[in-house]
Amino acid sequence: MDPELRRLTDDEIAAAMRELAGWQLADGKLQREFVFANFVDAISFIDRTAPWAETWNHHPEWSNVYNRVRVKLWTHDVGGISRLDFQLAHKMNEIAGQ
Repeated sequence: MDPELRRLTDDEIAAAMRELAGWQLADGKLQREFVFANFVDAISFIDRTAPWAETWNHHPEWSNVYNRVRVKLWTHDVGGISRLDFQLAHKMNEIAGQ
């Protein structure tokens, strides 16, 4: 585990949420539903996101039904939300064009 990786405080999470469009904090996780034009676009989003998740060794909890991809981010190693969750959420927004 990265020695600098730590659980963010409630104040840090609140500040970071203000700069993260489209995401919500629920059940101690960052959550978002992305909606695409069709199934192929939804799967393409997953395919384009996966290399980043693998590179950062930070893998999302996600599900796909037709044109929707539901994502939950939480850092198991710290038992809460870390900077990696926000890093991956911003990258997902970028990939989705949002």
